[in-house]
Amino acid sequence: EVQLVESGGGLVQAGGSLRLSCAASGFNFDDYAIGWFRQAPGKEREGVSCISSSDGTTYYTDSVKGRFTISSDNAKNTVYLQMNSLKPEDTAVYYCAAVHSIMILRTKRCGEFYDYWGQGTQVTVSS
Repeated sequence: EVQLVESGGGLVQAGGSLRLSCAASGFNFDDYAIGWFRQAPGKEREGVSCISSSDGTTYYTDSVKGRFTISSDNAKNTVYLQMNSLKPEDTAVYYCAAVHSIMILRTKRCGEFYDYWGQGTQVTVSS
């Protein structure tokens, strides 16, 4: 059974930091890319960042560049999203998702069509 389990969300003041984790199981992690997405109330889901577990290639949406860092621990089948200098507009439910790495390496972007999704973790940034 495929599982993606997010953790690490919470309430933080603006300027603070959080580290999200996405623990994956049930598929060959080394062949997949993991993406982080977020959805704020009343807004469409937005791609935040993604990483190819096969070669470490990463992509970020412009609004988080320089503040968020995605990394992968292939030994633990876990991807992390370190979020620094958080802003109130980062408030959202954050989801991780998995797709074969070739999908992001070929397009050179994170894309939107992923095979597996987690349940999400809430991140709230207070002003």
